[in-house]
Amino acid sequence: MALEGFTDFPFTHDGVKRDVYKSGSGPGVVIMHEIPGITPEVAGFARRVADDGFTAYLPHMFGEPGKPFSLPYVAGQMARACISREFSVLARRQSSPITSWLRALCRRAHEQCGGPGVGAIGMCLTGNFALSLMVDEAVMAPVLSQPSLPFGVSAAHKAALHLSDSDLEIVKKRVASGCGVLGLRFTADPLCPPERFETLRRELGEGFVGIEIDSGRGNAHGISRTAHSVVTADLVDEQGHPTREALASVLGLFRERLQP
Repeated sequence: MALEGFTDFPFTHDGVKRDVYKSGSGPGVVIMHEIPGITPEVAGFARRVADDGFTAYLPHMFGEPGKPFSLPYVAGQMARACISREFSVLARRQSSPITSWLRALCRRAHEQCGGPGVGAIGMCLTGNFALSLMVDEAVMAPVLSQPSLPFGVSAAHKAALHLSDSDLEIVKKRVASGCGVLGLRFTADPLCPPERFETLRRELGEGFVGIEIDSGRGNAHGISRTAHSVVTADLVDEQGHPTREALASVLGLFRERLQP
């Protein structure tokens, strides 16, 4: 299924080839889609990034590009990701193997687009991947949107970052040098527990900015307790809405770091 407004190209690293969808011009931003895949909402977010003066790179990791969201579609792709060797969904102190390929794509985006570096945003299953990508200095604007790995099967898993200790040390050094991290989540989202943001604040200090949008009972904006996808499926594109403000923060970070 084609994605309107995007061109696609194959990218191979370490013997693994995937299609990458690309749109826009300017500094590169790698957008790692959520479960179940590159839905129309994810593609819409990528178009917003491109319209803001960036080259959006959408690597195809699972699902069917352009296929709309549905619960059966989500269930099927979640099952595939859970048994895939490229996604370590329960690993607390280890990144998923696919992040090596994504780092290489970030380097390619930087080579193609120039500028001080690239942005990287992960969502849900890929939410924490931007931390792993920060090990490569090409990544200058990392965003974690509802980071959901590892799955919160225990208290330790809820607080974990899906990152090795050695990579965390590199991330902390990069944050100390000015490459801060932005995180987004809904407060009632069980897939992205508050303990994870507490760990990020403890480890990264003021270098982590966590935007937590109230989705509890009786919240002022009527946000559902099932809300999960901050800048895609659950985005309310209205002035003053907290998801719209979160989107503005993401685009603002990209402009600040990549368009000095």
